[in-house]
Amino acid sequence: MEDAAAFKAFLMKQDGPNLYEPLSRLLVRVMDERPHGAAEILEELLEELRSGSGSRARSGVETLRRAAVERLAELQKPLFTRPEDPLEVDTSPPLPNVSETSFYLEQAGVGLGQTETFRISLAVRQLVESEALPHCRLWGKVLGTRGNYIVVEVEYNEEEQDYDPDAEEEETLDPEEQGAEPLDDGPLPQSAYRPPPAVPREALGTGTNRFMYYVCSEPGLPWVKLPWVTPAQISAARTICKLFTGNLDSPVVSYPPFPGNEANYLRAQIARISAGTHVSPQGFFQLGDDEACETNPDFEGVQPAFMCELSAWVHHMPHILQQGRCTWVNMSGKRGDDSNEELEVDEEEEEALEEVGPQLLMPLSMDAELFGVPPWTCRLSSALLIQHAVAVLRSNLWPGAYTYAIGKKFENFYVGWGLKYSGGGFSPPPLPPPQREYPEGPELAEVPDPSVEDEQALKDALEEQNLSSGHTEDSDEDEDDDDDN
Repeated sequence: MEDAAAFKAFLMKQDGPNLYEPLSRLLVRVMDERPHGAAEILEELLEELRSGSGSRARSGVETLRRAAVERLAELQKPLFTRPEDPLEVDTSPPLPNVSETSFYLEQAGVGLGQTETFRISLAVRQLVESEALPHCRLWGKVLGTRGNYIVVEVEYNEEEQDYDPDAEEEETLDPEEQGAEPLDDGPLPQSAYRPPPAVPREALGTGTNRFMYYVCSEPGLPWVKLPWVTPAQISAARTICKLFTGNLDSPVVSYPPFPGNEANYLRAQIARISAGTHVSPQGFFQLGDDEACETNPDFEGVQPAFMCELSAWVHHMPHILQQGRCTWVNMSGKRGDDSNEELEVDEEEEEALEEVGPQLLMPLSMDAELFGVPPWTCRLSSALLIQHAVAVLRSNLWPGAYTYAIGKKFENFYVGWGLKYSGGGFSPPPLPPPQREYPEGPELAEVPDPSVEDEQALKDALEEQNLSSGHTEDSDEDEDDDDDN
């Protein structure tokens, strides 16, 4: 230690060149940036430090980073305010125990860290108190390229009056009001294409709209409630592979086009992930009178050692059909035009068109593989302390979806990019073939240009016709004159 202190004092001598400061900045920069081939570019780094350009650039980046951290700290400061009298705190809103969930997830090798988990717990408390939510839980965290989303799942409250976009009537303007000039060149060919009828959205509190979701980028920032999801958005989300940006108002530029912005896309992916990965131990739920899952009061819990089999887990969330709904609706008797007429469909045809998904509480052992990959991986958190181990279930189709179970407790959690496993790589669907919008006929067929000889022959024929018609008119006038005489 004395030699190190003496060497440091030697480097910091002021009577000669001070080596301590540039060498320390050089080592800090190499540890932070970790450039490839640092030994080869050592002279360039020393030259930047000697000229001061590297230190100035680095100091500017550190200043911006420090300013962003300070702004976030100011926003998170209200989360740490303590009540004056802890006994007067209203404990009626059930606050989820995020710390307990994080404890079990860390045993499974998944977690957000103690610091972030504690801040998220304070942010969830702020949300519950400000919105007076009946029940909520931490759904997970969706990663983005420029920002992330912390997602909280809330049960639908029937007393809440929410905005219904389907009830809003779309205003249509005439071409003259839109600034378009009317065409007086006669009737134009009309397209015979009629768009398919839009699948109606499921009622609030049922199916894909069973829960409401609040998101925020960082603890302390305002919570934003995501809009309700539509079948068209879920169907479009199944055909694209798009990373999130962290901005809810960002447009989703993709093919096929997505009907909405990133907030709608995030809501559609949350519905898909919940339907495919939210599972529970067998026996925790039971089917009620309305064929819906309800908690089984006689559930005694399952030992984690018996949860390593997929048959011990079941799906308790309804499956999303190809229509983008959990319940099938007959669309064969509707037309896509404005006439609102319904076609007559036989009852046998209606039954043949009906799509039925997997039943509720179906074991995970019956799930199909995708691209030769098993859909689930189940294990214990510890192979040595089995008595205190936690059963961990990981989804291979939705990377980032985990479920743990111990005794009578279980929880579903997601932390990932919000994308489904697509095998070796994602291939967008090909462009559809061009449609024949107008009927083909001789009046619309393109005629080749006539040659010079054809034009001359037509000209001669017209001249002869004119001469003959002129001679006939002269003879008719002579006859009229004779009759007058």
